[in-house]
Amino acid sequence: MRKWILTLMLLVLTACSKRETVSYQEKNLVPSSSYAMLIVESESCIYCKQLDKDLKTDPLLTKSLQGIDVFKVTAESNAPVVYKLSGKEGKTTEEDLVRALGVRAFPYIVFYNREGDILLQLPGYVPPKTLACVVEYIKEGEYRKTDVNRYLRQRNCLS
Repeated sequence: MRKWILTLMLLVLTACSKRETVSYQEKNLVPSSSYAMLIVESESCIYCKQLDKDLKTDPLLTKSLQGIDVFKVTAESNAPVVYKLSGKEGKTTEEDLVRALGVRAFPYIVFYNREGDILLQLPGYVPPKTLACVVEYIKEGEYRKTDVNRYLRQRNCLS
């Protein structure tokens, strides 16, 4: 009886001590299109969930995103990423990339081009109508000519 209990305890201890390994798929954040939108999320962010819903269900936003690469990273993730941003390229983790970008609010949206030049950064949630206009601002190259706020006012894009 003692041997049986001892064996059972040993089995339970070894089963509990087994380490779980998490394997992440490497994300490539280098755009194949002319422009990309990187969305930085946090696991506990309710506005991130709303943005995700908007991206899937808002027809105006969905249409405006055609022809632009959309990537997502999670601030708390150790998943590996390949990036080309701000004149630098390489491999890192999502968490380290978020830190390097100086993200302090979620969601955080970064628009950049194929060369990795950051064109615009938006901290916080942006309503679908406004975000669709911002995407057009980037795709049309208006970021070279005018301030984003002026562009949004001229186009009546502010919700």
